[in-house]
Amino acid sequence: MGYKLLFLRLIVICSTALTCKATTYLVGDNSGWEISTDFDTWPLDKRFKVGDVLVFQFSSSHSVNQVTKENYDACNTTNVLKSYSNGNTTVALSKPGDTYFVCGNRLHCLGGMKLRVNVEDDGSAKSPIGSPEAQPGSSLPRPSSKNDNPVALVPTSTGFLRAGKVSFLQPFLAVVVILLRML
Repeated sequence: MGYKLLFLRLIVICSTALTCKATTYLVGDNSGWEISTDFDTWPLDKRFKVGDVLVFQFSSSHSVNQVTKENYDACNTTNVLKSYSNGNTTVALSKPGDTYFVCGNRLHCLGGMKLRVNVEDDGSAKSPIGSPEAQPGSSLPRPSSKNDNPVALVPTSTGFLRAGKVSFLQPFLAVVVILLRML
C-alpha cells in the first residue's frame, strides 16, 4: 500500500510540473526600463503567454504603472490600474489580450517610455499562483544609472527557454505505464 501512495504522489508532482511553462522576460533586456529603450520594437520578437512574467528593473527616477489602453495612448499617469516603484518589479501576465504599461513620469511616457504586450492564451498555461513581487534587497541587481549596466548579470528574455508539455509528456506517460504494470 505504501508504494501505491508514493506512486500517486509522484504522479501528482510530475503532472503539476508539466503545467509550469512560464517564461520570464527582462523588460528592455540589457537596457532595462529606461527612457532610451525602444519599447515599440522590444516586444516584436516575443510571444507572451498567460502565466509569463515581466521583470521591470529601473532606477529611482522611474516607476511602472499598469494602465488601460486609453491611459496608455494619452500617457495618463494619474488613473492607473497598478503602480510599482521598487526598482525590481515582477508582473505576472494573468489574462489574454493587450496589457499596457507606462512610466509614472508623464514626460518619460510622452518620450516613449511605455510598453504594450499582446498576451496570448494557448489554453493550457496557468497564471502563477501568488507570483511574488521582487522586494528591495532581493537578488536582482538594482540599476542606479544607465551607464552601470547592472542587468548584465540577469539573464535576458532570450536566455530563457520555454519547455512545452509535449516534450515531457511522452516519456512521463511511458514511465507511468511501466510502473502501473509493475503494481
